Amino acid sequence: MSTTLNAQQALRCANTIRLLAAEAVEKANSGHPGLPMGAADMATALWGTTLKFNPADTAWANRDRFILSAGHGSMLIYSLLHLFGFDLSMEELKNFRQWGSKTPGHPEFGHTSGVEVTTGPLGQGVANGVGMALAAKMAAERFNTPDFSPITHRVFAIVGDGDLQEGIAYEAAALAGHLGLGNLVYLYDSNSITIEGKTGLAWSEDVAKRFEAAGWHIQTIDGHDHDQVCTALQNGIAETAKPSLIIATTHIAYGAPGKQGSSAAHGSPLGKDEIEATRANLGWNEPSFTVPADVTAQCAARVAELKAEYDAWQQGFAAWRSTNPDKAALWDAMWQKQMPEKLAEELLATVAGKDGATRALSGAVLQKAASLLPALVGGSADLAPSNNSDIKGSDSIQADCFGGRNLHFGIREHAMGAVCNGLALYGCFIPYGATFLVFSDYCRAAVRLSALMQQQVIYIFTHDSYAVGEDGPTHQPIEHTASLRMIPGLQVIRPADGIETALAWYAALKYHNGPTALILTRQKLPLLPRMADADPAAPLRGGYLLADAVNPMVVLMASGSEVSLALDAAGLLAERGVAARVVSVPDVGTFMAQTPEYRAALLPKAVKRVAIEAGRGESFGKLLGEEGLFIGWEQFGASAPAEVLAEQFGLTPAKVADKVASFVR
Repeated sequence: MSTTLNAQQALRCANTIRLLAAEAVEKANSGHPGLPMGAADMATALWGTTLKFNPADTAWANRDRFILSAGHGSMLIYSLLHLFGFDLSMEELKNFRQWGSKTPGHPEFGHTSGVEVTTGPLGQGVANGVGMALAAKMAAERFNTPDFSPITHRVFAIVGDGDLQEGIAYEAAALAGHLGLGNLVYLYDSNSITIEGKTGLAWSEDVAKRFEAAGWHIQTIDGHDHDQVCTALQNGIAETAKPSLIIATTHIAYGAPGKQGSSAAHGSPLGKDEIEATRANLGWNEPSFTVPADVTAQCAARVAELKAEYDAWQQGFAAWRSTNPDKAALWDAMWQKQMPEKLAEELLATVAGKDGATRALSGAVLQKAASLLPALVGGSADLAPSNNSDIKGSDSIQADCFGGRNLHFGIREHAMGAVCNGLALYGCFIPYGATFLVFSDYCRAAVRLSALMQQQVIYIFTHDSYAVGEDGPTHQPIEHTASLRMIPGLQVIRPADGIETALAWYAALKYHNGPTALILTRQKLPLLPRMADADPAAPLRGGYLLADAVNPMVVLMASGSEVSLALDAAGLLAERGVAARVVSVPDVGTFMAQTPEYRAALLPKAVKRVAIEAGRGESFGKLLGEEGLFIGWEQFGASAPAEVLAEQFGLTPAKVADKVASFVR
């Protein structure tokens, strides 16, 4: 028995997928049967002849990565995972889209064994794959040797019309072509159907020419022809200097005689009558939710063949470790995300006694972090000099150089965020991406997915307030910090000086189960005075006592650049007989997660509360309560020098003191 599926065997497997998908969607009365039915042939060819994996070791470093970018067709990947021996039972397929199942409506990383990335928002998977392929190139440069290459795998994806209509797809594709990611092969499920109908309603571009212009290798095939798909995959693998796009013409809901090629099959159950008609059309006589014995046997044989390849790799890897101890140590440091024992102390030492813009202080901390953590890599959306985000002494990543650590994303914030997600998902890198805070909107969807997937991505967002001055309201982020704080699992830190900046980086590097946004200033800030008995680690609690007063009448809370403002205002208030305590709150979310006792000690119920931040105040609502006062910037800004804007919008020490004094009395 051949372990590589031939055309006849592949058709049996593909038809199995078609019926499983149709039946699961019908049972759930919800879902998308069209894509799994239409893409089943090329997915079967990929998994049955080409893809390298081991269902018993889903974290194997040298596995091929497969992404279903068109995540609405999730029953395709669930069916494949079930057929090829992953931990996904038939009961889970029957429980599609139900509470507690391993088969949610869209694939979710960490939820279902074998799912490499959370997809659903279209275009994200396209960019995630670019990040994974880039990571593989960078890993290969670090670890491969003439005697053995631990990293030889590729990244494959199935993408759809909707994916390629999204702007992020072309941002990522342009970067992939520029970098010559020849380890990237995408199957484009070109069925010309979207929810509203034919893609021609809104789309008429030549996808082949566009990707060719971006530096991709292009093939066009019949996506239902097994031999054509297999040949195209081999051609794509053979092309090592360019990423490959295989344009596979398909019919949505292939095999369903009444709905094939129709938008009606995109996101709705076929209906019982249409399923029966599909069975007849395909000559399918198996009971519902059944995998024929011959299909099971063929898939098992393929897995056994792959297991032999896996075992050979493990043997070679063990020998490689013994003969390359330095590379083996680097492998462990990167894949295990090893942290130095005194990381916080090392980072703090870089900013000891220094004042300055937190973007500049962050840049200094980054250099030290990079010297201690070889997994740390990243770059900027063409703003590295402004973001202070380059790793000095390291090369730039280019098509002929993957050994460096500085990435150049171009002016592509959305792709940058999603590529960073791919780098993080790969497993051995801690990526960061940098831009201005106001442009975080352009990558917000990727930031949200970083949080949803619990991936350690560090976002460096600089130029964080009205202090960009003359650039005007288009570049003055008013709502952005508050908005980012609303994303569950995203650690948002707005440091007030060098000490807080160093500890913000420490918190980001230690936070392995989610992303961090560092909110940094362009303008210089003073080194904050601390009380003699201050706990040096206090900022890690999100909020801490910075300056106290005897019998305080008011607590001034602030973050970032407004902490020094709060201190100055407290001094003016003291001259007026108003005793003010100052609490720095670099991380509202972490502060809210502290014990009620800790927060109450800093924010006594009997003492009035004021929060000061150069932006909207929604995120301080729970800390302020109904009786508190927020002093901030609730409307769009204006073009003028920063000091003029501060005066006009009431964010000077004198004006803050006036507002607080009136509030207290």
